Amino acid sequence: MENTMKFEKVSFAGRMKSMLKVDLRRMFKSKLFYILIACALVIPILMTVMMSMMDGSVSVNPQTGEETVMQGPENAWQNIGTLPGEPLGGDEIFMMCNINMAFMGVAVFVCLFISDDFRSGYAKNLFTVRAKRGEYVFSKTLAGFICGAMMLIAYLIGSVLGGALSGLSFDLHGLNAGNIVMCMLAKIFLMLVFVSIFTLVSVAAKQKAWLSICGSLGGGMLLFMMVSMITPLGSTFLNVILCVAGGALFACGLGALSRMVLQKTSLV
Repeated sequence: MENTMKFEKVSFAGRMKSMLKVDLRRMFKSKLFYILIACALVIPILMTVMMSMMDGSVSVNPQTGEETVMQGPENAWQNIGTLPGEPLGGDEIFMMCNINMAFMGVAVFVCLFISDDFRSGYAKNLFTVRAKRGEYVFSKTLAGFICGAMMLIAYLIGSVLGGALSGLSFDLHGLNAGNIVMCMLAKIFLMLVFVSIFTLVSVAAKQKAWLSICGSLGGGMLLFMMVSMITPLGSTFLNVILCVAGGALFACGLGALSRMVLQKTSLV
């Protein structure tokens, strides 16, 4: 009786599940991932407490003698966005140094996560025996999206803790808790846009982590100033839908471009 060997063909779903399982395991075992989450949690606490302690302090320009009075935050939600109504103390600083910094912080994770694959030779071996380019791009994009979403949530928690420690007001100035939830959901889905850009730059730069980080930060800065306009504190369901649509379009479009880059270029 003749023995025949049958090789079972692995389906797309099976390959995708395997790829995601490996990447998520690597992510949750990575020190970089926990460092970024810790930074996202601690930074708003330190900023809020330090700015509150400096509230009312006076600095004098030695050349002109002009005095400047430092104004600290008056509301805990300034770390998340600008509230409607009167401008709040210290708002100029928080307009730039707020939760939106997480969109740039996740670039470090994506770039180092992908460059490590090419530097170690893991990517070349992976494409040879296991996964296809599209699955690789999808898996890395999803891993970066999860990291970015957790950074945003950590920053929100840090902002609340910092506001509580500093005794700041939690008045929403006419908004409600639903607006805060919609604002966070919109930011989380908008993260897909940035992660897709970072993934494209990283697969193009491959093992050159410094180049991918510089390129990702440069590309992200082109859209950074729009984040506060697209996801304000007064966000509604419409903002969430727009961010979902934008995230899906960028993920599909730039994902296909990333796949093309991997197919047309050398893996070393």
